[in-house]
Amino acid sequence: MSTLLVVGYGPGISRFVAERWAREGYSIALVARSHERAADAADKLRAAGVPAAAYEADAGDPTAIRAVVQRVRADLGVIGAVLWTAFRGGGVRNLLATPPEDVGRAFDIGVVGLLACAQAVIDDLASSRGSLLVANGAMGEHSTAADRFAAQLDSDGVALENAAKSKLVGILAARLRERGIYVGEVTIAGSVAGTETAEPSAIRPEDIAAQFWDLAQTRDSVRARMTP
Repeated sequence: MSTLLVVGYGPGISRFVAERWAREGYSIALVARSHERAADAADKLRAAGVPAAAYEADAGDPTAIRAVVQRVRADLGVIGAVLWTAFRGGGVRNLLATPPEDVGRAFDIGVVGLLACAQAVIDDLASSRGSLLVANGAMGEHSTAADRFAAQLDSDGVALENAAKSKLVGILAARLRERGIYVGEVTIAGSVAGTETAEPSAIRPEDIAAQFWDLAQTRDSVRARMTP
């Protein structure tokens, strides 16, 4: 039995992806900064007969990510899929008011943490022709509208993280394809139903989970974009 490793677990996208992979026979490992939130979700999965465990780790700490990968492998076995939903933007709000030497914090999770995770799971994913799946936001897209939206929300760091993360996804996809590993990204251009920022037109998280499953099965496209 393969394991789905979810990094950045929350009640939205990652919950429904975990439930979808569980229905396909995967064990589920949930990683979050809040152990209580992940533990509660793991309890519910186990109550439904799904092997599951919760772990606490900072997705921006490469050492913590490598350690949690080792623990998941020891507890649940080979990691056959990864979902990365973690993001933070490093607290960078307005670039003009941020010391340039502090801007690098924007990449702690979306680049440094994600790369640490990818490196740690390569052998597992290669042995099972597994998938590395990444959730991303539209603020990183190369458009005037996305740039203005990021500035309006004082979310310059999130926009930088989203953009760099998308490029990292593409590079990983190109480099890992020859190992039989699929790497894919779903960009959510809108809010997600069930979250604090959900709008009336919010995208259903179960639809996003279905899109991730589709990408992982067809393996013929690196990126997908979802709108309300």
